[in-house]
Amino acid sequence: MHTIDLTYVGLGIHEELVAYVADQQDYYEREGVHVALRDGCAWDDERVRRTATIGLGRAVLSRVTGGVPWTALCVNTDRPLFWLLARDAYASVEELRGRRIGIHPPRTAPGCFSRIVLRRHGLDPDRDVQAVVMTPGDYSHHLRRLAEGSLDAAFVGSTLAPEVAARDNGLRLLAFVGDDFRIPTVGVAVDPTHIAPDDPAVLALVRANRRALRAIHDEPDLAVRYVNALIPNLSEAEARRHYERYVAPYFTADGRHDPSVATEALASVAEELGVPAVPDAAAVYRTEPGGSQRT
Repeated sequence: MHTIDLTYVGLGIHEELVAYVADQQDYYEREGVHVALRDGCAWDDERVRRTATIGLGRAVLSRVTGGVPWTALCVNTDRPLFWLLARDAYASVEELRGRRIGIHPPRTAPGCFSRIVLRRHGLDPDRDVQAVVMTPGDYSHHLRRLAEGSLDAAFVGSTLAPEVAARDNGLRLLAFVGDDFRIPTVGVAVDPTHIAPDDPAVLALVRANRRALRAIHDEPDLAVRYVNALIPNLSEAEARRHYERYVAPYFTADGRHDPSVATEALASVAEELGVPAVPDAAAVYRTEPGGSQRT
């Protein structure tokens, strides 16, 4: 049996769901690969480069800014699962001009994406709002600061369901990042400097990832159960609504990506980061199936 380390670099169903399904359903074993799921949230880029990674967003940023030759071989979704929650007094993103917004660091993937979204709503994140840089996690700190009034809005991730968090905390959901900005952002990627894309362990990992994506679409009850396992404070009905709103419509069934979306996204990321040279999307994202699927 082949072996490989697979690193996630963020928490929540955005990064964890597909790998969790593949692990729990024994798809890795069926494909003949032992996958060690590693928590790389606090790892530096050099350590992550020695593994396969789920975090395409972080990989792409390091390719844009540092030329690290990350290559995406499978894409789970091009709709980043991040949301902007605000105190109930604000009815639109545009009303946040001059207000305090909790946001991820600007040179992280979710921070970069969030800044792009603010710009698309006519707000310069450096001039038009008071950006409060906050470390991501389970986002309970963000919710507390919204409740106490030291923040007017905050970007949060998929360790929570935004509609439920808004209802339970008297907040308003103002934006879904994936509605405003699309980028192939989670899946399977390797740095060929350390791991060859055609390595048998990599090909088996990709096949298992595709099995999990297919199951998420073909077996909604199974997918809802795993969504609920990763966000355990939800009721079954809430987990189903979350799946139906953000997973079923937007996760791929085959791991492939839309090249036009990738090209536009890379240009937007490079512009936001102030990098003049934009990588060729076809070199970054190579998601044609590699190897036949086992049974």
